[in-house]
Amino acid sequence: MFRIIPVALLCTASLLFAQDTAHHDHGDGLPVERPKVFLDKSPKIVAYQLKRLDNAQLLLVETATDDAKYLPVFHAILLRSGLAEKNRDEALAGLVAINKSNRAIELLSALKSLDGADKEQQRVGRQLSGILLNEPQDVLTAHGDELKQAMTSSGVFQATGFAGLIVAGQSDAAWQQALIDEASRGAYLSAVSLVPAGELRDGLRAKVVVSLVTAQPDAVRTAAIRALANIAADQADTFERLSGFIADAKFRTPAVRSLLKIPGEHRTAAISKQIVDVLVRHAEDTPAAKRTTNEFLDAMQLADELLRQLPAADAKSYRQRLQEVTVRVVRLHTVEEEMRYDKTFFAVEAGRPVQVVLENEDLMPHNLVITKTGQLQQVAMAGAELGTTPGLDGKLYVPNSPDVLFATTMVNSGQRELLTFTAPTEPGEYPYVCTFPRHWMRMYGVMVVVSDLDAWQRNPIEPKDPLGNTRSLVQSWKMADFDSDKLADSLKGRGSFGEKLFKEATCLGCHKMKGQGGAVGPELADVMKRWKGDRFGILREILEPSYKIDPKYAMKTVLDVDGKTTSGIVTAEDKDSISILVNPEVPEPKVIQKEDIDEIIQSTVSMMPKALLDKFTREEILEILSYITADTP
Repeated sequence: MFRIIPVALLCTASLLFAQDTAHHDHGDGLPVERPKVFLDKSPKIVAYQLKRLDNAQLLLVETATDDAKYLPVFHAILLRSGLAEKNRDEALAGLVAINKSNRAIELLSALKSLDGADKEQQRVGRQLSGILLNEPQDVLTAHGDELKQAMTSSGVFQATGFAGLIVAGQSDAAWQQALIDEASRGAYLSAVSLVPAGELRDGLRAKVVVSLVTAQPDAVRTAAIRALANIAADQADTFERLSGFIADAKFRTPAVRSLLKIPGEHRTAAISKQIVDVLVRHAEDTPAAKRTTNEFLDAMQLADELLRQLPAADAKSYRQRLQEVTVRVVRLHTVEEEMRYDKTFFAVEAGRPVQVVLENEDLMPHNLVITKTGQLQQVAMAGAELGTTPGLDGKLYVPNSPDVLFATTMVNSGQRELLTFTAPTEPGEYPYVCTFPRHWMRMYGVMVVVSDLDAWQRNPIEPKDPLGNTRSLVQSWKMADFDSDKLADSLKGRGSFGEKLFKEATCLGCHKMKGQGGAVGPELADVMKRWKGDRFGILREILEPSYKIDPKYAMKTVLDVDGKTTSGIVTAEDKDSISILVNPEVPEPKVIQKEDIDEIIQSTVSMMPKALLDKFTREEILEILSYITADTP
């Protein structure tokens, strides 16, 4: 993230910066000058120089591993928000080489240097913590003393110390440190979500449950409520334990949010009724002005979900009471990096008012457009053809069509929009979709309109996929699921079904192969040449597309002085303006004058969503990989 620097500041900065005469290409055809940073200055001046660089410039700063003067550059890259994991790995390798240390030492040092009051640095801290906790157990064990020291600090560093000691097999020592004071207990509970999921994390459950007791301070009990939701073991017991906190206003919101994470099969009817009774009374007591807060909406979502556990008469009675004070609320979240909504369907009652809350937790802009039955693709394609021309009610990518029933505007990262409407009177399956160009192939679902919502919720029937997709989740594939040493042999004799599967995975929507397909992403005909035969690296590009982001396809969001945003790929830039390709379907870029720009934010994730192949088997993934890596003429 960076702000456009005023001319006065540029003049000051020029005293510290010089530019190489050579220009460098980021891969997008735009010349980028390599910054010349004076690394022989004082640490404060060097830090100032590096801080003034945007991410693209920072990555072009000269580096080497034969001189300690390059340490600040590697350190800046490791801690810079918005960079890909590959950049952090390379910076980490540079620090290790110069200091003749190891990854664990450098990660612990970086975590210790973070500013606990800076949200961006805390986000980076969690990323670095994840890297550290994936180190082998014997590595973490060897650094037990450093981890114990971290447990006496604060913020992410402190929580990482607890998590690291637990992963290193010293869970008892971590717990003893947690008992010292309230802050340590809170850090221990925060560490629960950092510990890799599975038996190790589940083994912490007893300690978390102990932290729920009345004798504990409110802050500790709140942290325990949050931590318990991250443990997969004994979720029926978790549901019952957390239900007791719903009636207490101090703990209601964290309890509601944790209970929302408990799967339906662990929610008993008797406990569900107790919770619903409290939440309905809470709704009745809440002033109208506070019924749009995130806390209230979360509570109403939980009440709605639990109504399906109740007997028909009870559910109907409670729903009638809710309808007198609030409309039915449906919350949809976007899933970061995966280009999808968190719900593939939801139900509403015919002719009744409903409020859909779209919360965008992805780094790309998304919208929500509800269409007539069978019109998903047609509406999405018409929306894409609009380009930057406003459509229905001035909304981008929403066509002025009778097939559009309801629609939000484009919702930017970290923002939300409430869409309030009266559901259609005709029961049926009405698709909803993100109409931002090319998103429709993955980002869609179905609004099921029913005559009796309570009856439907007691026996819900999943609607048909509006695009005819019949695949279900196989597993969340990781690089660790594939052996790099055996990959080449595994691909031998494959590829006969690869072309069919390649199309089925919607890869042709963005990539050109054998003269066919889209031009949003790079052409794949010469992928083996570009990757120098590294099939494992190509597989990583598919499974972990944000590990390394090609600048040519990096999304940027421009925030202008009026608060409006424009997202897309930068195609040209000079001292006066920046040109952004907003819509891949319309090649004419939008030109924005720099004097009108307040901030430019570069996305930390690839345009290509992850989890593309999570509905394909291992054998099918190998078929696709064999197809795209086969020798081409």
